[in-house]
Amino acid sequence: MTGPRYTRLIDNLPATVPFVGPEEHERIAGRRFTARLGANENGFGPSPRAIAAMAAAAGDVWKYGDSTSFELRTAIAEHHGVAVENVLVGEGIDGLLGYLCRLVIEPGDPVVTSDGAYPTFNYHVAGFGGVLHKVPYADDHEDPQALIAKAAEVGAKLVYIANPDNPMGTYHPRETIETMIEAVPEGTLMVLDEAYVEFADDGTEARIAADDPRVIRMRTFSKAHGMAGARVGYALAAPELIAAFDKIRNHFGMCRISQAGALAALQDKTWQAYMRLLVAGARDRIDVIARENGLSTLPSATNFVAIDCGQDGEFARAVLQELDARAVFVRMPFVAPQNRCIRVSVGPEAELDAFAAALPDALKAARAR
Repeated sequence: MTGPRYTRLIDNLPATVPFVGPEEHERIAGRRFTARLGANENGFGPSPRAIAAMAAAAGDVWKYGDSTSFELRTAIAEHHGVAVENVLVGEGIDGLLGYLCRLVIEPGDPVVTSDGAYPTFNYHVAGFGGVLHKVPYADDHEDPQALIAKAAEVGAKLVYIANPDNPMGTYHPRETIETMIEAVPEGTLMVLDEAYVEFADDGTEARIAADDPRVIRMRTFSKAHGMAGARVGYALAAPELIAAFDKIRNHFGMCRISQAGALAALQDKTWQAYMRLLVAGARDRIDVIARENGLSTLPSATNFVAIDCGQDGEFARAVLQELDARAVFVRMPFVAPQNRCIRVSVGPEAELDAFAAALPDALKAARAR
């Protein structure tokens, strides 16, 4: 036999890509999108101070980045009022989820999530042989009580929840998440994905002791800071868990340009406040566009809006395909009944104009199928 001898696990896994990127869609279609509104990117972009910091750091890119991301971790720790030992920096939340699964998941280990929640988490769990147990959404929200009950039932090593949620944009108040943490079963680690929490109302971010061993919180510079392409995420957790990542993480995985940009972005409070206003305005515009076409939206605490297309998943997919044919890139949830919606990211006015222009014809064509 020639070629690699794969592990039994890898040999039996399907080739899966949780999200096909917009560039691949463009290559397949042979044309560019006029509106890139499907990847939950922040089309308003990063702080000018972050751009300047990354440009300045480019001249030193011949050097490896600081393997401990010490300056950035220190700034994050100060921002959250925790110790540096409570902070881990890595290659986006996706990278951190992969490391976490490598740390705790062995073949056959049970893991609990919501049916239709962030599929990249599922991708990493499957990649290390974990067994996913899923509970349904309740009224378009992830269901904390059901997640905890399932975790206790199966003896889950991990239980995942995003607050605010992706793909629906809904959220729970902090008290609900805090109650969930108090109910985490012995031996289970709660993964709290807070990628979008900077967009949410006051009272959403849970109050969690930095050294609480029951939970690990995930944050990102991809959303509120507009730096998705830089791949910077971080985790907040008890020092013992943070230290354990040093056993398996890619120590030089963080580009020094990305570290410099994230540090400057974190320090630019004015841009952060401006960004919240821009995103809130764009969410309102998406809601107006939906209602002008006889559709409704779900209240959103993120940088995207779920638009209820009013029928089933088959119809929503037809709308998505018709928008794609008109060079407008959006996405949709994967699981019923949430898949009755399409999910539209916020973006600059010109891109929302393109979406507004394309939607009436896309709906008409989808209804005619």
